[in-house]
Amino acid sequence: MSGGDEMHVFLTQHELAARWRIADRTLERWRAERYGPAWITIGGSIRYRMSDVLAFEAAHRKRP
Repeated sequence: MSGGDEMHVFLTQHELAARWRIADRTLERWRAERYGPAWITIGGSIRYRMSDVLAFEAAHRKRP
């Protein structure tokens, strides 16, 4: 992906959990706690915009 392409890519909860190697339930808990990347609901399904996921990852990057 390059430039603004990630703006139009959405991940499901399961896809994001697989990307981060965490349980789906962790993302559910994070949403209840208002933690984690922003999400949207489309037709009753949770989706994460790739640009929000990348921003969250960058914000939580640790440097040695």
